[in-house]
Amino acid sequence: MTVITSIEDLRVLAKRRVPRMFYDYADVGSWTESTYRANEADFDKMLLRQRVAVNIDNRSLRTTMIGQPVSMPVALAPVGLTGMQHADGEILAARACKKFGVPFTLSTMSICSIEDVAQETGGHPFWFQLYVMRDRDFINSLIDRAKAANCSALVLTLDLQIIGQRHKDLKNGMSAPPKPTLRNMINLATKPRWCLGMLGTKRRQFGNIVGHVKGVEDMGSLSEWTSKQFDPQLTWKDVEWIKNRWGGKLILKGIQDVEDARLAVETGADALIVSNHGGRQLDGAQSSIAALPAVVDAVGHKIEVHMDGGIRSGQHVFKAMALGAKGTYIGRSFVYGLGAMGEAGVTKALEIIHKELDLTMAFCGHTDINNVGREVLLPGPIYADARRTGANDEPLFAASRQSANWGDTAAQVASGSSGLATASR
Repeated sequence: MTVITSIEDLRVLAKRRVPRMFYDYADVGSWTESTYRANEADFDKMLLRQRVAVNIDNRSLRTTMIGQPVSMPVALAPVGLTGMQHADGEILAARACKKFGVPFTLSTMSICSIEDVAQETGGHPFWFQLYVMRDRDFINSLIDRAKAANCSALVLTLDLQIIGQRHKDLKNGMSAPPKPTLRNMINLATKPRWCLGMLGTKRRQFGNIVGHVKGVEDMGSLSEWTSKQFDPQLTWKDVEWIKNRWGGKLILKGIQDVEDARLAVETGADALIVSNHGGRQLDGAQSSIAALPAVVDAVGHKIEVHMDGGIRSGQHVFKAMALGAKGTYIGRSFVYGLGAMGEAGVTKALEIIHKELDLTMAFCGHTDINNVGREVLLPGPIYADARRTGANDEPLFAASRQSANWGDTAAQVASGSSGLATASR
């Protein structure tokens, strides 16, 4: 492949270069993967209003996310095992973000540690994603390490108290590093570029955990510890405790429901992320873009609303911003770039999304991403006709709000006339 022009091009190249179990880990959804597919497909159901004869010179995509200046409203989402997509993957992705001017979020379940990323990026601030585990001493330690590493925000994931069933991971026997089974060795033999990279790095295990938890010194003890650690008893009281313990900017990830969004506001968090964990947890859940409008309408004036899930182009970012998001996150899109070409691939993914976002904004007659609103969208299954209003004269969103008009939407779905009829396929 000589010319890369889209995220799909990067995906195809990554599939060729990354071992099967790690490519599948990034590409997998839970159960039937219907929500995983809907995340992307529902974006494509949204239609844009093209405008002409408008001065579109001097365009700007610059904005802020939780008060931090960004070159475009995009951050890299936390993705576990990024360092298994490419050697030292988290470090390379963080470097690309630093140069591009967008936030990088490091996962608790990363291969490179908090300290690795901080050292290799020259102390440039990045965000750290935290899972709540039973071992509260370990959580305290992670928070302290994030502070010491100059992390400028904590992203607290709320939708992984238990792990969704991901069939590909189970069938592949996914582990880091890969277990030396015959099937794995045969597959690794076809990925010489990846193998050479891994031979050249010492970072092949979960860097935030191994050596930082008593009794966890190898993959066997790590697997046993991890399987018991995600805390099913997580409540909003724990969120309050973590906020106070952290003391800095806090972003809550995994909000889909309006009531949960209101509870998130009550914690005093700085932002929430409308997210279904990339379709990796509850299969059959609403797509993130379909859930976004109702959350924005309910709490968008009280807290900064971000979203992730299914973003594969700059047009998808534009549509999320039009529905009221103040920022977006890309996960698989940057992982494909990383697996395909390392740091250069992450940069390429950001360049593609930046260019597509800029062109889309221009075609819709805007020059400043901060001024984009719902007027750029045509009525459709995600964004209902703004002339139909509810009791409070607010637009109705057929994909995300139950109202007096829900019966009309249900009838459309039943008849197959609504675009959402196939949202979960």
